[in-house]
Amino acid sequence: MIDKQQTIQAHAKSANDTGSTAVQIALLTERINNLSTHLTANKKDKHGQRGLQLLNGQRRRLLKYLERTSYDEYIALTDQLKIRRGQRIVR
Repeated sequence: MIDKQQTIQAHAKSANDTGSTAVQIALLTERINNLSTHLTANKKDKHGQRGLQLLNGQRRRLLKYLERTSYDEYIALTDQLKIRRGQRIVR
C-alpha cells in the first residue's frame, strides 16, 4: 500500500508543497511499483496492464518536463527513485 503523506514529505520542497513535479513523479512511481507487483501475480489483468501503461506515459511526460526545466533536479530525482533515464544527449 502506498503511504502518500510519507512520499510527499520526502520529496516536497516546502511544508505545503503537494503538487510540484518531483512530488507527482514520486507518487506515480509508487503507484507504478505497486501495480507492477500486482501484475506479476495476476498476469491476465488486462485492465491493470492498460492502467500501468497510462501511468508510465504520464510519468514519462512529467520527467520530460522536469528534464527540460531543471536538469539537475531531474538527475537527482531519477537517481533517488531508481528510474532509468532515456538515451538523451547530456548538455
